[in-house]
This record gives sequence, C-alpha cells and structure tokens, in this order.
Amino acid sequence: MATQLGLDLPARAALGRGDFMVSPCNAVALAMVDGWRRWPSQKLVLSGATGAGKTHLTHVWATETQARIIPAQDLRSDQIETLAQTPVAVEDVPLIRADQPAQTALFHLHNLLQDAGLPLLMTGTQAPAHWGMSLPDLQSRIDAAGHANLDAPDDALLAAVLVKLFNDRQLTPPVDVIPYLLARIERSFDAARRVVAALDGASLARKKPVTRNLASTVLDNHSTPEG
Repeated sequence: MATQLGLDLPARAALGRGDFMVSPCNAVALAMVDGWRRWPSQKLVLSGATGAGKTHLTHVWATETQARIIPAQDLRSDQIETLAQTPVAVEDVPLIRADQPAQTALFHLHNLLQDAGLPLLMTGTQAPAHWGMSLPDLQSRIDAAGHANLDAPDDALLAAVLVKLFNDRQLTPPVDVIPYLLARIERSFDAARRVVAALDGASLARKKPVTRNLASTVLDNHSTPEG
C-alpha cells in the first residue's frame, strides 16, 4: 500500500452561499433554512449524513442572520447569556446525549433565545427523534422544532461536490477523473471527501498529478474509502 493515502491534508473549505450546490436532494432543506423567519417556535433541526452539507448550510444561515456557531460539546452554562444575544447555531447536538452539563447549557440557551425572539439552529446526523437526550425537557424542546433533512446526493450533486473538494485542495484533475470516481465510490458525501483526501495525499507522496491512473491505484489500494 502506498504511503500517505489516508492523510487528511489541510484544505480550504469554501462555505459561502455561492459555493452551496443545489439539487433535488437538498433543495427542500435549503428552502427551510432560508425560511428561518417562519420556523416553528423560531427553531430548526438540520440533519443529514456526515459530509452532507450541514456545516456549509449552517455557515450560509449564520452569515445571513449574524448568528454565532458553536459545537454542542463546547457549551457551558457560564457562556449562555452572552451567546443568547444573537441567533445561534449549535452543531452536532447528538454528541452531548451523555453530557449533562452541556445539555443543561443548551436547555437554558434554548429558553433564553426563545424569550428574546431569536432563532436557534441545531444540527445532527440523525432525525431529532433519535437524538436521545438524557435531559427530557431538552429532548421535548428539540422534538418541537422544525426539521429539515439533507438527503443522499444524486449523481449531479456528487459530481459537483467532488469538483468542489478538489478545488478546496487547489487540485484540477483531468475531466475523466470525476466520472471514473462517480462510478466506483460509495454514494455519499463522506466517501467523496475521503477519496479526494486520499488522492491528494497520493499525489503529494508520488510527486505526480491526480489522474485516472492514480485514482485507479488509490481505489485499488484503499478499498474505495469506507472509513
């Protein structure tokens, strides 16, 4: 196996509104996020698989609303009053299902935002009914939120995502590379991210450009990335 294939090299992620690619699999979620003024109780849950675009769409929303973005695992009670001065996006909420202090902080943040008439966006990989918060009052408030889901990508969107991931790493592969990858990788955004990272690492290790031949070698040696 070639060296550095699994290396997750730094990449510049483009997270602006113009960089968010719209297709039937995400158009409904985008419309719901855009309609934030009409959210039930001014809160929305955005769900989708890893790499589906939750972070990108969260940044689009945060730019429009001047919201603060915070990982759920970083929530602490002593910061809640400060956070609640603006709209807030809390990412990866299911990761705190066993973290009582963080859940308590999110519960109080929810209440303060609601009292102030400010919106709250929460994200997670699963639908909110499966988040399993150990604080029942928090779970009930999450269940009462609107819900938008980012579906699995269609061919057009997955191709566009591959192009974007290569661009983020300042790579411009030949035109035959994208169709070749589309026919062979797992149908998910996360698989696209992993294979582009593997190709970037292989290109650097071999001091060769990304080509279809290199893609074939990476896929053969890397077992078409599944994590």
